[in-house]
Amino acid sequence: MKMTISGRQMSVRNSLRELIEAKLAKFERFFGDDAEAYVTCSNKNNKQTVEVTIIYAGTVFRSEEQGSSFPNAVTRAVDALERQIRKNKTRLSRRLRDGAFAEIEAMPEIEEIEEESEFNIRVKSFPAKPMDVSEAILQMNLSGHTFYAFLDAESGKHAVVYRRNNGDYGLLLPDA
Repeated sequence: MKMTISGRQMSVRNSLRELIEAKLAKFERFFGDDAEAYVTCSNKNNKQTVEVTIIYAGTVFRSEEQGSSFPNAVTRAVDALERQIRKNKTRLSRRLRDGAFAEIEAMPEIEEIEEESEFNIRVKSFPAKPMDVSEAILQMNLSGHTFYAFLDAESGKHAVVYRRNNGDYGLLLPDA
């Protein structure tokens, strides 16, 4: 797995880099060599935050955790990713490396996580009128949701605005 470790407004010490590499090595049983892991460490308001994103076979696995120290945050982020993978193991088994779950099922000391058997989906429709990003954020805030899908007036493509955990906003745009 290819790893990219960076710091946001900070430099990542070698000891932290080695810890991250060691913790993420456990995911090599799930992914092939062409998996890419991006780890970003930041220190804001005395909170150590670690964001881990793994991209493999068109699937994105992401976790963002805060802790009292970077090792604590790294451990929490890796544990959260492993829970995500194990919770969705039946659906992911077709996308992950062959035999990825054989080791886990043979290890009795690993806590069993109940897998979601089916998704309960509520379907809603909405008018897709073209609007700019600031109007979409206003509509999102008025609706009380944490995200809002809209038709971007500038590009003519579908887009999504969302509220991030830190209170900022994000914008998702399609590549093509």
